Amino acid sequence: MSDDVQPTVAEVRAAVEALKAALDRHLDAIENRAGDDDPSVYTAFEALASAAESYDELLYDRYDEVTPFEVPAGDGAPEYLGPEDPEAISVLIRRDYTVVEPERLLAQARRAAEGDAEAGESVNAAVAAVFGEYEPDEIAQRHKEFGLEEGDSTLWVCAAEPTEPGEWLDAPFDQADPQLALCRFDMSLVFEDELGALDPE
Repeated sequence: MSDDVQPTVAEVRAAVEALKAALDRHLDAIENRAGDDDPSVYTAFEALASAAESYDELLYDRYDEVTPFEVPAGDGAPEYLGPEDPEAISVLIRRDYTVVEPERLLAQARRAAEGDAEAGESVNAAVAAVFGEYEPDEIAQRHKEFGLEEGDSTLWVCAAEPTEPGEWLDAPFDQADPQLALCRFDMSLVFEDELGALDPE
């Protein structure tokens, strides 16, 4: 970090106070937990990890020093509580994009809509035209051609109950339960590895 954006002494001091408070909350959650899987303990752990990381970064940026401990990252996956042999599965995918070149997106939309002027009038209309014409996987592979920049993405494969056609279409994402995830694949710039696969097995 350059000198002109160094954290202040007060910011480092605030970070260490936040770390102390997070330590107290973590211990309090452990001492008062309701069972082995009390979510308050997990929440307190995540908050402690975040506070420790923040303090460590500010300490290094300001004083070129580090803390003598390292917070384990964990596997990020909650305990699987679904059936051993599910009768059905649901594949849930989320991909985030930033529109970095709107004009390119608008041009692609006009081509996709065979010259329909309305498709290229706004980003909203262009997105509808592009995603109506191309498969999401194709857009993911060719995102730069559409003026898009990839953000984080995640794919969950979850145990599910067999359903009738159209049964869940009015609220398709209400049943995304992490504890039914058989496996999960995340892609994000925050990971050292480009792909992280979290498998309870």
